[in-house]
Amino acid sequence: MILPQFSIAGFPDAQPVEGLIGGLLIGLAGAIMLLGNGRIAGISGLTARTLGLTKGTPWPIAATFVLGLVVGAGLFLGIVGPIEATFAPGWGWLIAGGLITGIGTRLGSGCTSGHGVCGMSRLSPRSLAATATFIAFGVITVTVVNLLGGGW
Repeated sequence: MILPQFSIAGFPDAQPVEGLIGGLLIGLAGAIMLLGNGRIAGISGLTARTLGLTKGTPWPIAATFVLGLVVGAGLFLGIVGPIEATFAPGWGWLIAGGLITGIGTRLGSGCTSGHGVCGMSRLSPRSLAATATFIAFGVITVTVVNLLGGGW
């Protein structure tokens, strides 16, 4: 690992430098998408558009954005090395969480990137409500999983 390592009290697995770099890159990508194309960079919407599930953003733009996510992650992996990630509750919880998140992003007309990054930075009331909902249900989900013995 070439990045400096810091620890955060109470969060032994946190990787704040990697998180900061990732956040900056997400913000940069969102700004480029908005300033260059006049579109909000919502990953779930762009992925749905790439898969032909929705209309809106021109397909080449959506596909390039999604491909850029994969290539960027690959470049980061090649330069920095693997980021240690564990899923203590297990793959079943991870898959169920992903499916529920996907359904939620479709119901909420956006995901954490669209509402949480782009919408919040634009002070969109809809995005403020959506992000508050994401956070509330994240807290509820972790609480329920812990009560069921999930081990988060």
